[in-house]
Amino acid sequence: MDPFENAQEILDAMLGYLGFAAKVDLDRELGILNVTCAESKLLIGPNGSRLDEIQYLVNRVLQDQIPEAPKVKVDIDNFIASRDYRLIEDAESAAAGVIASGNPAKLEPMNSYQRRLVHHHFKDHPEIKTSSPGDSARLKRITLS
Repeated sequence: MDPFENAQEILDAMLGYLGFAAKVDLDRELGILNVTCAESKLLIGPNGSRLDEIQYLVNRVLQDQIPEAPKVKVDIDNFIASRDYRLIEDAESAAAGVIASGNPAKLEPMNSYQRRLVHHHFKDHPEIKTSSPGDSARLKRITLS
């Protein structure tokens, strides 16, 4: 079975068992399951925490069924897309302050996905360098310099 279709079925069943009437669409190119639901705020949770947990569970079940399956992303009513956009906007604003003042700036604590997004955004920037602490904390702050 196709891992993406399997993930789509897992998520659809999970939401059904939880009592949510939702439509799950698959964007195979990006590996994203897009959920449309009237009760999206309940599924997203505070600051997307419940959405992150749903994505984690879908990937755990998928990996149990198909160990070599790639990880899939779950987005509910484009929450992740808009959160990523705001994250980059905030990082750009902080970078402008670093360039103007010459002083480094620390961003808000982020998970690994968000840090990777910011590091990738600035990887070819001529004036801004990014760094993260090397500890094992789940949430870390990126320093722009």
